[in-house]
Amino acid sequence: MTVSPQPFRISIPQAKIDAIMARVHDYKWFAAPELPDDWALGMSTPVMKEIQAHWIETYDWRAEETKLNAYPHFTAEIEGLDIHFVHVVGEAEGRRPLLLTHGWPGSFFEFWDAIGPLAFPSQHGGQASDAFDLIIPSLPGYGFSDKPAAPIDQRRTAYLWNRLMQDVLGYETYLAQGGDWGSLVTSWLGQDHGTKQGLGGCAAIHINMLGFRPVEAAPKSEEEIAWFKQREIAMQAGGSYFQQQATKPQTLAMSLMDSPMGTAAWILEKFHAWSDLKAGDLQSAYTYDQLLTNVMIYLVNDAIATSVWYYAAFFMGSGGAPGTRCETPTGYAAYPGEPLFASPPRSYVERAYNVDYWSDMPRGGHFAAMEVPDLFVEDLRAWAAKTPFGQA
Repeated sequence: MTVSPQPFRISIPQAKIDAIMARVHDYKWFAAPELPDDWALGMSTPVMKEIQAHWIETYDWRAEETKLNAYPHFTAEIEGLDIHFVHVVGEAEGRRPLLLTHGWPGSFFEFWDAIGPLAFPSQHGGQASDAFDLIIPSLPGYGFSDKPAAPIDQRRTAYLWNRLMQDVLGYETYLAQGGDWGSLVTSWLGQDHGTKQGLGGCAAIHINMLGFRPVEAAPKSEEEIAWFKQREIAMQAGGSYFQQQATKPQTLAMSLMDSPMGTAAWILEKFHAWSDLKAGDLQSAYTYDQLLTNVMIYLVNDAIATSVWYYAAFFMGSGGAPGTRCETPTGYAAYPGEPLFASPPRSYVERAYNVDYWSDMPRGGHFAAMEVPDLFVEDLRAWAAKTPFGQA
């Protein structure tokens, strides 16, 4: 069944912006622990005070809104949900569609600085033959997509994305990339909707975080055992947010929904912990405007609650591994600044995926497309050249 996409423009009522900014301005500060590392117990109070001042004195949502509206936005009703997506038909002119999926606590905005080079490479020092059509949706319950009545899991999201690509946009076959939850959605696209026997679907996938686990998940080599132990240590130190959001997201949501500053702190602490920063400085990888725009995408739509539901959906639905190996050709980018979800050895990934492309990246972390868009673009071009699409 064909569904027609509807043009969409971001235009948040001024009353909503004023209400958010009033709460930011009136935030009641409290004492911070006196420790050598002001990030040791979570969000840094001095940095959060800097961000609050920038938010109040410098940040301009209307200017950011104009920037966001520079590319075409659409919505399409799929299975009763209006799904928001950015669709940029670049120099590929329909011949090389690439579906990009974000995760938490990111948004479609993660890919913003990569859109131009990916869609219009000849305008950014590249070749027109490297171009993609880009499709960048907001996950259900995130950004400008509808909020589901109950948590929707990552496998179901992949089904919605395949319908978006084929039934709404008419792309019989396509490429897909994702990180964080996007890596799991993209893995399910490869698993459930990969091209088989000449039929359409997802021709190849690229991920920068492990989505599926092997059927035999226990590590085998010394390298795998060392990674597994380090992963356990990292999860013990920094994985409590995952347990909270997976088991009791509604309790957390009741606090975050009432506090723009609390939402910002909850999100930005992860950008600090998961990014490849110089001397722990957030502004070595991002501007405060970038960080606040990502936060505002959660706030202007009251989407933080349904975004954290997505963790509960993981356990309520299909979970992580399908019990079989994903045979769709898979590219993997291992970014070194990814501490909590550090990339496994290639041997481990190959037990879960048909890996035909691997890159050990020189820098970058969890939010690769936003942190190092130049490297992200270069890697996707190299991967895509080896896929069935080759060049546009």
